[in-house]
Amino acid sequence: MSTPIASSAALPIAHGLLRILIVLNWLFAAAILVLLLFMPHEQWILRSFKLAPSPDADRLIAGLRAVAVLGVACVPVNHFILKRLLAMVASVRAGDPFVASNAQRLRAIAWALFSLQIVSLVIGCIANAVSTPAHPLHLDAGLSPTGWLAVLLTFLLAGVFAEGARMRDDLEGTV
Repeated sequence: MSTPIASSAALPIAHGLLRILIVLNWLFAAAILVLLLFMPHEQWILRSFKLAPSPDADRLIAGLRAVAVLGVACVPVNHFILKRLLAMVASVRAGDPFVASNAQRLRAIAWALFSLQIVSLVIGCIANAVSTPAHPLHLDAGLSPTGWLAVLLTFLLAGVFAEGARMRDDLEGTV
């Protein structure tokens, strides 16, 4: 029943871009691990943030390390998402997008996006906890209405794909 999709420029571009993102994701993990394992000594960090040794500075360094650990923890989640998107692109290229497996992939992606939004909230809380008026720590983390909208839309899209797969199966059964 499935027929390969006619040549579309978007599908090969999406496939190539997803492959690049998978590699970049792991390079990002390696960079963060290098920072964590071989982080410059605390004096260097204090100088870069123009801080004097103090309990506030110690809190800032601990907070930055916690954020780095969370960054490493997000790498497998991003890989999980990217691999499912790659599988979905393959099914679209094969002419078979509305299948139950794509609905399941989208639902799994939605849960992974949900977890990333929770981690973003935690990172935002860490930044607020270690930030001081004299040395504020501004991170692009916390509550993201766009991120939460993406979570909701992905759950919705998973439902659409599940219904499309069910309708296709019903149609094949009647023909």
